[in-house]
Amino acid sequence: MHKKLFIPGPVEVRPEVLKKMSEPMIGHRSKDASALQRRISDNMRKLFYTESEILLSTTSGSGLMEGAVRSCTAKRAAVFSVGAFGNRWYEMAKYNNVPADLYEAEWGKPTKPELIDEVLSTGKYDLITVTHNETSTGIMNPVDEIAEVMKKYPEVVYCLDTVSSAAGTKIEVDKLGVDICITSTQKAIGLPPGMAICTFSEKARERAEKVPFRGVYLDLLALYKYIQKKDYQYPSTPSLSHMFALDYQLDYILNEEGLENRFARHISMAEVVRAWAEKHFEVFPEKGYWSNTLTNIKNTREIDVAALNKELGARGMQLSNGYGKLKDKTFRIAHMADMQMEDIKELLSNIEDILKL
Repeated sequence: MHKKLFIPGPVEVRPEVLKKMSEPMIGHRSKDASALQRRISDNMRKLFYTESEILLSTTSGSGLMEGAVRSCTAKRAAVFSVGAFGNRWYEMAKYNNVPADLYEAEWGKPTKPELIDEVLSTGKYDLITVTHNETSTGIMNPVDEIAEVMKKYPEVVYCLDTVSSAAGTKIEVDKLGVDICITSTQKAIGLPPGMAICTFSEKARERAEKVPFRGVYLDLLALYKYIQKKDYQYPSTPSLSHMFALDYQLDYILNEEGLENRFARHISMAEVVRAWAEKHFEVFPEKGYWSNTLTNIKNTREIDVAALNKELGARGMQLSNGYGKLKDKTFRIAHMADMQMEDIKELLSNIEDILKL
């Protein structure tokens, strides 16, 4: 039996999108492949509110995160973490021999703009990484406030992880001053996992030119240059199936649902889950920094999360336990991609029935 997924990725994928994954192959060096990638890039620019170039990577979002910190750190990276995936960005720097320092917030707390200002004022860093939306903690960082700080440091390349928020909440890349904004297909965009996408500013390109050891497969400058040289083609063989589906889904998001409607739907679902969580449990992260794409709920009733999930599974649904050190201390309900309000209400009523709330 299929379980409807209320987990922070992979997400439920519309049947029409899955069908596009089975389109017949085309030559990845053909004019049709160029036209396909160009359409995706143009539409991703609209989704990200940017004039920057768009890079595609046949990886998860982690691939472009690693590529960003390796390709664009000439001096030293400051990694700001609000959970497991921010910490992973630091590990990527460390094990690629990229000089980096980790600034980790207490889990459930945001990255404060004052901290970024304090760290960058030392002059030690020429790149920062920030997690916009952290699925391990349910935090959404205050990127508008961070953007004001970043205006003081025009020489610093600003990398933002929007893997679990892009297409689920408004991210105005150029207005925020972000140089490399990264996402992937299996979260709020609503595709199966397997492809990542990022913006790549002129500042990021200029910086990468000064970094001698950028790797090969995840070299963002090489991806950029190949697009310019080969008219929107990919240097190695891409996942054409993901590209067919992404092209279709972006058209749906932009022209059928509409971006503003999509963002509003995510916020409406988030508000319902938050209100339910506050009524029966507590929302885990600090108020005012709650994610629009998933809610991390504090297990104040000390329920058996695994047993709840097992019973939900028998009813055709699945949510997420707490991540890492939060296992059993929290549980998470995702409300992203093409999920609808009736799906959320169905899940919540089933949890109430199982737990006798």
